Amino acid sequence: MIKAGIKWMFLIIGTTIGAGYASGREIWQFFGHESGLAILLFAIFFMICCAVIMYVSYHHKSNQYLPVLKEIVGIRLTKFYDFMIFFYLFSVTVVMIAGSGAMGQAFNFSKWWGIIIIVIVLILLFMKNINGLLSINLLIMPILIGGLLFILMKFINDQDLQLFSHWHEQRNWATVFPFTALNILPLIAVLGAVGDKVKTKGEIYIASIGSGLILGVITYIYNNSLIQIADEILLYEIPLFAILKDYPFEILIFMSVMLWFAILTTAASGVLGIVTRIQENFNQPFSLLVIVTLLLMVPLTTFGFSQLISVLYPLYGILNLYVLTRLLLFPLWLRKDRNHKLR
Repeated sequence: MIKAGIKWMFLIIGTTIGAGYASGREIWQFFGHESGLAILLFAIFFMICCAVIMYVSYHHKSNQYLPVLKEIVGIRLTKFYDFMIFFYLFSVTVVMIAGSGAMGQAFNFSKWWGIIIIVIVLILLFMKNINGLLSINLLIMPILIGGLLFILMKFINDQDLQLFSHWHEQRNWATVFPFTALNILPLIAVLGAVGDKVKTKGEIYIASIGSGLILGVITYIYNNSLIQIADEILLYEIPLFAILKDYPFEILIFMSVMLWFAILTTAASGVLGIVTRIQENFNQPFSLLVIVTLLLMVPLTTFGFSQLISVLYPLYGILNLYVLTRLLLFPLWLRKDRNHKLR
């Protein structure tokens, strides 16, 4: 149970920590100054949402997200959110692929090298269906989380920063709602595709609580680090590089590789959600659908990485507020339904 729970936990974290999050761009887009309370609420809301999504997918034994979506938003709104999830997954995967291109540019290579490499790796990854994604998450996520925490804590120590010095200033708390809403939509798609593989409720508790705690801690430390270099962030496509600029070249290379793997795992999660959704409509092999999907995405990567995040992410965060509300209140509605059936 514990091993399976950790496997799902890393799948959740791998879906969430992508180009936008791991680079710092997404965190800075929503948080910044006076956001400590918002980040604490995010960790709590995230745990609840993951637990509800996993519970519903486990209950339905689903292998794609549509049954889960129907129960969360209701039959009337399913078509709208089905389209939105699909478009979201498609566009965010494009952002991930563009992020790989931005990584290439950071090292003075053509962005097309970064794009071509990630597309090839994604195709190879899905030759084994979902097992390839689960395996790479188990391998990469602990290294990425450890490396990111090490760099951020080193930066905080070198700058002699106090993590809780401004805790009384919390006027930015409301950003928790669009930020959490943004991050739970892809989880409906990804966790909806593995409901038939979850064996016990214990796995759900381990995955949801563990992922919420880890992401809450990283987000808080990362945000406090970015506040110290707020004036320099505008000069960097990837804010993490502003933190790393004074560190040895070896650390820059290591974190760049880890950032690329974060981009890869989130892109893979997006592809998984898309292909599992359309597979029942197209009687074609899983790997072929992956190839066609990726080829359709490549031309759209000509938009800038930070431009895509600055426009799409806040928009999705606002549109998904209804889904977030349904997830947070789902335990109350479930109890109400049970009481109604008992009468």
